[in-house]
Amino acid sequence: MIISFEKEYLRDLYETGKTEDKKYRFQPEIVRKYRRCIDILFDASGIESLYAMSALNYEVLKGDKKGISSIRVNKQYRIEFTVSDNGVEPVATICNIIELSNHYK
Repeated sequence: MIISFEKEYLRDLYETGKTEDKKYRFQPEIVRKYRRCIDILFDASGIESLYAMSALNYEVLKGDKKGISSIRVNKQYRIEFTVSDNGVEPVATICNIIELSNHYK
């Protein structure tokens, strides 16, 4: 897949493992897993291949996040992204990494 980053801090986290913006500082383990998940998206042949990787917990979100997909970094964090098709190769746009505080309790 082709990956584009909507926000600069997401690109920085992937490329350097850190970001200058203190608002987006994460534990080193979260950053490591985030980078691994982005690598998996780069290597994926298509969205269908994400369903086969149960550890990612790929899902299409509903409600006010309709049109956004997500994969899990861990139980607390997920990567949200949109997917568009350019006719040749799916394009995933990384949107946001968010905290899932008490969502599933």
